[in-house]
Amino acid sequence: MALHVLYEHAAGYALFGVKEFEEIGMLLPQVEASILDLARFNSIVKLVGFHPFKTAVAALNNVNAISEGLLPDDLAAFLDTTLPKSSKKKQVTLGVADAKLGAAIAEALSVQCSHIGVVPEVLRGIRHHFPSLVKGFTDQSAAVAQLGLGHSYSRCKVKFNVHRSDNMIIQSIALLDQLDKDINTFSMRIREWYSYHFPELVKIVPDNYLFAKVAHFIKDRKSLTKESLEGLEELVMDSEKAQAIIDAAKMSMGMDISVIDLLNIEMFAKRVVNLSDYRQQLAGYLHSKMNNVAPNLQTLIGDQVGARLISKAGSLTNLAKYPASTVQILGAEKALFRALKTKSNTPKYGLLFNSSFIGRANAKNKGRISRFLANKCTIASRIDCFSETPTTVFGEALKQQVEDRLKFYESGEIPRKNLDVMQEAIAAAAVDQNASAKKKKKKNKRKVDETNGNGDTNGADESQQLNGSTAAAELDETVNSTNGEPKKKKKKKSKVAEPAEEV
Repeated sequence: MALHVLYEHAAGYALFGVKEFEEIGMLLPQVEASILDLARFNSIVKLVGFHPFKTAVAALNNVNAISEGLLPDDLAAFLDTTLPKSSKKKQVTLGVADAKLGAAIAEALSVQCSHIGVVPEVLRGIRHHFPSLVKGFTDQSAAVAQLGLGHSYSRCKVKFNVHRSDNMIIQSIALLDQLDKDINTFSMRIREWYSYHFPELVKIVPDNYLFAKVAHFIKDRKSLTKESLEGLEELVMDSEKAQAIIDAAKMSMGMDISVIDLLNIEMFAKRVVNLSDYRQQLAGYLHSKMNNVAPNLQTLIGDQVGARLISKAGSLTNLAKYPASTVQILGAEKALFRALKTKSNTPKYGLLFNSSFIGRANAKNKGRISRFLANKCTIASRIDCFSETPTTVFGEALKQQVEDRLKFYESGEIPRKNLDVMQEAIAAAAVDQNASAKKKKKKNKRKVDETNGNGDTNGADESQQLNGSTAAAELDETVNSTNGEPKKKKKKKSKVAEPAEEV
């Protein structure tokens, strides 16, 4: 049996022949000891062929293919020409570092591949002595090739992120939860601090955000007059409450406070108000990101619950790979393992408990509706992850299914079948895609017309030759302009059909 080892380097592919494979396999500890010695290792391993990469782009393409377990064309051609053919007397085995790559080579070239036994140790020695095994290759050139390919590979992975912008969702929901805790703590602190001076204000204005704004407006309660009634009405949005604040300020039991203390309270109240305003802006940012990344999941269970599911799973792709049983108890891992350890009842829901559907269900139906909701969340996340054009049609259909299931648990009304609902949602999504495609075509036509109108006639002729479909598009526009009514009817039908199919 003849063993050949494939080594992938940043500079190219190298194929090495290993002598006395059977004896080496039996004396594996001796091979491990002789790896660091170049003279002893060179007597075992011999270079058979080396295929350098022509450009950095070719190296990047080959590395991307190998990382995904695919066989590049360059590697297939190199192995086909360099690797000796196996016969009945001598069978050739190819040693590889990656099992997936070995499976791809075995399927494409019908070569027996191995990644266990002596192969990892031989590859370790090749990696250690590679600049010395290849003529005209130095440690400096190897380091430069590895550094350049590593930078381009990492840049490519960051640029073409398969998770899209869900990492932004993970960071924003984490910051949103932290802001909620901080604002709650700061609001309690300002309530206690300002209540030394004006204790009656807590009962009149129980809301934390309004309390901070009113405290920042009032400052010293003795400065309140009838002239400040309009400003209080704008803040509180209630004339009776504003008048009650002024009356309570005149009869307050609070102690007098110095100017320095009031100044610090005013600054702290302003910080709390600014934090609350930023929290609202962050919630709007999260809504827009969820609408772009996971519109169906957002439509089904809302912004924050969907974002927490994505954050707990790590990415939208991971969430789409989870089964519905995992999504149901996502966030309740401690309770699950405690229940398994004590052999008690397992939890019925995790993060899904924050959804409004579970809150509306009866106590005996909470587990059933959470299981049903987890199933629909799994479907929505998979549609969002793997669909090319984002749409909310499926999310609305799935949400209506959950509503129908709630009615079924309460009144016994039988819901529609899932197959019928999904077929209608697919038809509605196709209508939306056609409408969006028409809008894009119209925009492109307008741009082409503007460029042709502003440019010379020769430029217009060239653009018409390059875009061969513009002449046909202009004919379509003239036909539609003469017969404009049927086109409007089609648009009306599509708009009317969408809510009917979603219902």
